[in-house]
Amino acid sequence: MKLWKALGLAGLAGVAATGAIIARDQRKRAQLSPDAIRARLHERHEEAATRQTEVTQQPRPAGDGG
Repeated sequence: MKLWKALGLAGLAGVAATGAIIARDQRKRAQLSPDAIRARLHERHEEAATRQTEVTQQPRPAGDGG
């Protein structure tokens, strides 16, 4: 019976820790203004577009067959 009690307490501790992590993340997001979020999204989009351009401009291997 002690094993089940220990497993139950470990499960509760895991749920509490997960809740604390989620709450911290939500607080972090709530502090950002809409303009800051928009700026971050634009930066990420530019980075992704740059990476995509670099990938498409790389020469294909000789045995690619395409």
